[in-house]
Amino acid sequence: MKIVGLLSRDGRLSFRDLGDAVKLSSNAAAERYRRLVASGVIQNVRASVSPAALGRPLEVQIDVKLRPDTSAEQFEAALRKLPQVTGATLMTGSYDYAVRVACADRDDLVRVTETLRGAAGAQETYSRLILREIDLSSVR
Repeated sequence: MKIVGLLSRDGRLSFRDLGDAVKLSSNAAAERYRRLVASGVIQNVRASVSPAALGRPLEVQIDVKLRPDTSAEQFEAALRKLPQVTGATLMTGSYDYAVRVACADRDDLVRVTETLRGAAGAQETYSRLILREIDLSSVR
């Protein structure tokens, strides 16, 4: 669990640094890492990208209720065509999806919302501006 916690905070740790932190040799740390990947505990290692640094400072969560004639597969295919979409979650409750977008400005957000309501098959949307995000994803 300590290895998982360390890597969830910094996926760029070398096997030497990882081994030092958990009192193992770098070879032993590498072998533990490979086993964690093989068992599915570690699914991927990726960079955390700042949308603001890429010119998209407006981050919004849009809750979406699909039209009855729109399938989840159709909606997800439409989302993949929108570069502003940074993530989406299929949900239970009043809305079908929580879609996270990063937009250049308000006009960009309007275009995304109109696309969701038109071509993507959203019946209803509810948007909320993200003010701050607290990262609690690392295993403790």
